[in-house]
Amino acid sequence: MLIDELSTKGRQLEDTFSNQSRYTAATDRTGLISSSTSGFGQDLWEEESEQTRGLSATEIRSQQLQAIEEQDRGLEALSSVISRQKQMGQDIGNELDEHNEIIDDINTHIGHTDQRLVKETKHIRRVSKKAEDCTYLVIIVGLLIAIVVIIAIPTS
Repeated sequence: MLIDELSTKGRQLEDTFSNQSRYTAATDRTGLISSSTSGFGQDLWEEESEQTRGLSATEIRSQQLQAIEEQDRGLEALSSVISRQKQMGQDIGNELDEHNEIIDDINTHIGHTDQRLVKETKHIRRVSKKAEDCTYLVIIVGLLIAIVVIIAIPTS
């Protein structure tokens, strides 16, 4: 019995959507959503919304197609936004890669500069130490010249 009801409703649906219906749209809908659904518990189609009440199957289908078109437009807009965000993300990623390369170059140059600074600091220490030694040497030479001058000048 349940199988007979389902097959009848299936034929009614086929007839409705192929526009070869023997019934009017109102009787088709009434037949399709009648409460003869024994075995299923409650009928899920008992209450019809205000938007579809009094409309034929063709008009309901038209409303559904309009809703689908609106959803498609919304999805296209969302897709466009997501595409822009993807492009922005890629641009930011590329910019970060460039900045990382610049930072790596700076680190390399800082390493070379640090090595040169250490080398030059050692060089300055050696020169400074030699300069101290040279200062003592100049003082010694100056004192020797003073002694020689004092000895060489006759005392009168």
